[in-house]
Amino acid sequence: MRVRTAPMPLAMERVRQRFERWRRTRTPGRSPIPDALWAVAVALARQHGLYATSQLLRLDYTALKRRLLAGDRPVAPAPASPTFVELTPAPGPCTACVIEIEGPHGGRMRVQLPGVTLPDLVALTRVVWSGAA
Repeated sequence: MRVRTAPMPLAMERVRQRFERWRRTRTPGRSPIPDALWAVAVALARQHGLYATSQLLRLDYTALKRRLLAGDRPVAPAPASPTFVELTPAPGPCTACVIEIEGPHGGRMRVQLPGVTLPDLVALTRVVWSGAA
C-alpha cells in the first residue's frame, strides 16, 4: 500500500529553496542563519507547525521554537527620544548662547553664539531643520 502525501504549498517550497541557496553560498564553517531567513521560517512555523517546518527546512526544532516563542512575547517599547525642545528666554539681555547637542550614536556638537537674541536663535533653528543650510 502506498501513502499519498499532500503537495507542498508553494510558499513553503520557495522558503525551502531560499534556505538551500543560502546553504550553498554561505562561507565555509558555521556561519549563522541570517535574521531574514529566520523570520520567514518562524512565519511558516506559525502557519504550518513547528515540526513540519523544522523538517522541511532542516532546522533545529528547539532553535525554531525558541524564536517562535520569542516573537510572541510583547516587546517593551524603546524609550522615545525627544523630538521637541522648548527654549525659554532668560530674563534680561542674553550676552552669550551655548548649545550642546549629543546624538544617539555618541556624536557631539557645541555651538557658541555671542550676543544672540531669541528671535535670531529661532530663525537659525528653522533654517537648519528645513535643510536649507
